[in-house]
Amino acid sequence: MANYFRDYADLCFEAFGDRVKHWITFSDPRAHAQAWHSYNSTWRGKQRGLVGISLNCDWGEPMDISSPKDIEAAERYLQFCLGWFANPIYAGDYPQVMKDRIGKKSAEQGLDMSRLPVFSLQEKSYIKGTSDFLGLGHFTTRYITERNYPSRQGPSYHNDRDLVELVDPNWPDLGSTWPQSVPWGFRRLLHFAQTQYGNPPIYVTENGASQKLHCTQLCDEWRIQYLKGYINEMLKEPLLSHMQMVTEIVVPTVCTLCILISAVLLMLLLQSQS
Repeated sequence: MANYFRDYADLCFEAFGDRVKHWITFSDPRAHAQAWHSYNSTWRGKQRGLVGISLNCDWGEPMDISSPKDIEAAERYLQFCLGWFANPIYAGDYPQVMKDRIGKKSAEQGLDMSRLPVFSLQEKSYIKGTSDFLGLGHFTTRYITERNYPSRQGPSYHNDRDLVELVDPNWPDLGSTWPQSVPWGFRRLLHFAQTQYGNPPIYVTENGASQKLHCTQLCDEWRIQYLKGYINEMLKEPLLSHMQMVTEIVVPTVCTLCILISAVLLMLLLQSQS
């Protein structure tokens, strides 16, 4: 299927590449790297476009921010969701927590090898760096806590994570079963992706709320508030980059100037006393 997708992507690049300058391979990734390499080697030089991927992930907030186990569970939630596909692209391999957890579960199930495939060195090199931007889909947030009881499921993605997802009943009810409106989680996910993957260009590729139940006519006030809240949180995120710049550049510079000024004043004081 990966080869078929590469052929399909090549057909699209050839037919539309003179007009289309931003390409997104997948919302549910399979053969992304082959399409990126094909564009990079054959089409980029003359078409000057960009190829990225689109990944969906909700934000996982620790249920108890003072609990190391809940903090680890929330991190695991994100790595099993976004990191599963983003980490190979930006770091060359699956997240370490996935390799550790699934390897351990596989051994407990009597398997000779992990259920998580292992990349060869050649595959790691081939996949790493195959994204000109990160497309990010996001809808809602979950509180995450460590699961402290055995699962009744057999081997599964959900069982491998060993965590429990919860929602806050005080979050605004949109009138449908999903999603809950939690704008602050969007900003935290953007910041996570920014810091986790080396500050890549990020395009928000999916966001919105499902149709309100039993709504038979135009009644979009709830959706307007949802989008307004999420867009406002998205607009706040660039401030974090400026804050980082202030921390890394301005603060050391000011400290250096303060030291120099103090040294000059001390010299003047010593001269006046002598």
